[in-house]
Amino acid sequence: MNDFGYSEEGKIGSVGDIRLWGRILVFCARYRLALTGAVVLSMLVTGASLVLPTLMQTGIDRYIASPSLGYPERTAGLLRIGIWYGLLVAGIFIASFLQVVLLEWIGQSVMHLIRQKMFSHTLELDLPYFNAHPTGRLVTRLTNDISNMTEMFTSVVVTVFNDLLQIAGIMVVLFTLNRKLALLMSVFVPLAALLTLLFANLAREQFRAIRSQLAKLNSFLQEAISGMSILQLFGRQERSRHIFESMSGEYMRRNMSQVRLFGVFMPLTDLMGSAATALILWYGGGEIIRRELSLGELVAFISYMRLFFQPLRELSQKYSIVQSAMASAERIFELLDTQRVIALPAAPVVLPQVRGELCFDRVNFSYDTANQILHDISLRVPPGRTYALVGTTGSGKTTLVNLLLRFYAPGSGTITIDGVDIADLEQEALRQAVGVILQDVFLLQDSLLANIIMDTGSSREKVEEIMKKTGMSRFVERLPHGLDTLIGEGGQELSSGEKQLLAFARVLCRNPAILVLDEATAAIDTESENILERAIADSFRDRTSLVVAHRLSTIRRADRILVMESGRIIEQGTHADLLAAGGHYADLVAIDLSQEG
Repeated sequence: MNDFGYSEEGKIGSVGDIRLWGRILVFCARYRLALTGAVVLSMLVTGASLVLPTLMQTGIDRYIASPSLGYPERTAGLLRIGIWYGLLVAGIFIASFLQVVLLEWIGQSVMHLIRQKMFSHTLELDLPYFNAHPTGRLVTRLTNDISNMTEMFTSVVVTVFNDLLQIAGIMVVLFTLNRKLALLMSVFVPLAALLTLLFANLAREQFRAIRSQLAKLNSFLQEAISGMSILQLFGRQERSRHIFESMSGEYMRRNMSQVRLFGVFMPLTDLMGSAATALILWYGGGEIIRRELSLGELVAFISYMRLFFQPLRELSQKYSIVQSAMASAERIFELLDTQRVIALPAAPVVLPQVRGELCFDRVNFSYDTANQILHDISLRVPPGRTYALVGTTGSGKTTLVNLLLRFYAPGSGTITIDGVDIADLEQEALRQAVGVILQDVFLLQDSLLANIIMDTGSSREKVEEIMKKTGMSRFVERLPHGLDTLIGEGGQELSSGEKQLLAFARVLCRNPAILVLDEATAAIDTESENILERAIADSFRDRTSLVVAHRLSTIRRADRILVMESGRIIEQGTHADLLAAGGHYADLVAIDLSQEG
């Protein structure tokens, strides 16, 4: 969890990373027409906003402060100015509304595209990737990181363009309006820029601290909630409460530091704008007295100044949003750039009919270079035979199963089905040929029927026939709605035994040539054992079976038992032969019998 929360969530992206911007724009390419429309709307909003102070100047100089016109002419002129002003305000409202809707649509569409691509890519990654990366991190990629980028698209990208365009436009208008006043106001521009950069840097550090602390808080919460039974069992509630209080208090303090920073920056920006206004009023008032400046020009100038300082405040705030989005983009593209470790065959071999001959030939494997897990494993399982793998925890039994399913690739040696290297088979074809039943049964939040059929395309009639044939129909009849009973979260809870029965039904529905049981009966309950015995017998019939199990009832029916220790096969033979030999297997059986007793 530390890997998920502590280092990565405190990471801040580089706003100036051209490579990342380029990759983001690739996803935006299909929406370039809409983006162009958003930019055009932005220019219209900015242009109309810059015209408003000019209308005020015209109204003041031409109609309010002009002694040469009579009352009717002034009133009519001001009415025209008011109408134009209202039309511009209405136009700004409509254009802004369209821009917001358009940007939201673009942002949601782009993020939908990235989200779909990420999930599709994740589905194709190898099992080693998921073992090395916590689930919380991957979920964060598809949720929080996508949300961060959506916020950037909808509230930053084009609005920043708006702000920069507005600042540039105001400077041009001010120098056109009155060069002396514009030069006087320019004194505040470097100060405003310096203040904005200073705030952005300080806000960046505060933002980093907040994200880092929030990650720690989330990690602690995830650990505490997932391990609630252990906390209560060992009386750790008070200790956990103190830890959470400390971490939550630190998170609040860091947030308050950011609030204080904003509390200083925002009034300071306002103060600088007020100082600039006061200076312009003093100098511009003198210019009016000397009749070198009109009242309307001064009012327009002050209005432009207010428009000038507003985007500076917003730019500094949006900078943090962009930083967060770029950090998220970096993590998203890091996931998308992750390649499969196990290569897919360029020209896969097709097995027309799988007989089920299974062969491991001098297979070696290690998860890392330091620890060898399997040492020169060789075994052959003839078609239709059942072989059992037994041994202590960590002896390499499950690793053999993972290699057979090609979740991992052997370091050396080959694994073949009917003489064909599984590396040359399509993964889908391999996993259609090999049915697996694990101790932990994955359930969909769907009906029992849907959980059994999965994606096999089997009919309801076939499932009912399998249930009746194996004796599992009694289990189905006890459910409120039979095969249509909703199971999983929010539905019917199943016992460990019932879950295992469901898993066997899944395999029988697929009808694979090779069956693998990896501790599939370890957690079975007594009530389901008799039904399961019949299901196992039917599952083994006419199939090549590889069984990893501790239960003697499952092991005894095997044609051959292989005893593993430290990644090697140290004994093999029938149940009776191995017991008579009095070796490691006999010791395991004795331990198992003593535990049952």
